[in-house]
Amino acid sequence: MRTRILALIVGIILGAYIGGYFTSQTIYIYKYRESTAGFLHSVQLSNESNGSVASMFIPALDEQGNGVSTLLTVQAVPGSGRTLVNIDKLLFWIDTQNSIRTARSVAENITGINLSYYDLIYTISANASVIEGPSAGAALTIATVAALEGKSLNSSVMITGTINHDGTIGPVGGVLEKAKAAKSIGAEIFLVPLLQSSQITYETKKYCERIGWSQICTIEQIPKKVNISEEIGIEVKEVMNVEEALKYFLLEK
Repeated sequence: MRTRILALIVGIILGAYIGGYFTSQTIYIYKYRESTAGFLHSVQLSNESNGSVASMFIPALDEQGNGVSTLLTVQAVPGSGRTLVNIDKLLFWIDTQNSIRTARSVAENITGINLSYYDLIYTISANASVIEGPSAGAALTIATVAALEGKSLNSSVMITGTINHDGTIGPVGGVLEKAKAAKSIGAEIFLVPLLQSSQITYETKKYCERIGWSQICTIEQIPKKVNISEEIGIEVKEVMNVEEALKYFLLEK
């Protein structure tokens, strides 16, 4: 009898722990029905009675590989540790969910704020039909930190990069195209992962030579190292981790 009672108590405690754990790790998906047009020309943070909101533009690639700008908004409100994500106009990849979980964890470590007392609401107003999650990881983290600390974001700065659990920023693809997108909406500084301020591009050339009575032609890929800052006309800075990036983004009121 005592063994059964002890087993029941242990089961209840374990169930409560597992339930609480998975609640904190769950991404709740919702359909955002309100207009976000008011944000499109205003990148700012505002303190409201129901919490703080941080908005920033992030660069992305569309299905054709072209650079586009996407508005990210993070709202921190008193709650129970939930994470909610708007998927309007967004193909919501599993890796996007993983990036949000990592961003949430890193932001909690940086700010020292216990997120079990807050709900985080992520909204992405995408101009592209597909936005993959990993390359937005650094931006997700920075916007989360800003929302939690009630600080303004520098609208002249944009960033691309994945986010690792220790806060370091990992490499991404399409940096040159994303830099073009950042430049097109007026960004002056573009933050990139280490060693990605330059990009290797390949120019296709046809080379022909005559061998005897025949002419042999081959298609060759000629490599070219492109300095993104010089190519696009935007200041490019390499950053190793979120702490370095925050120095460019956060503005004191």
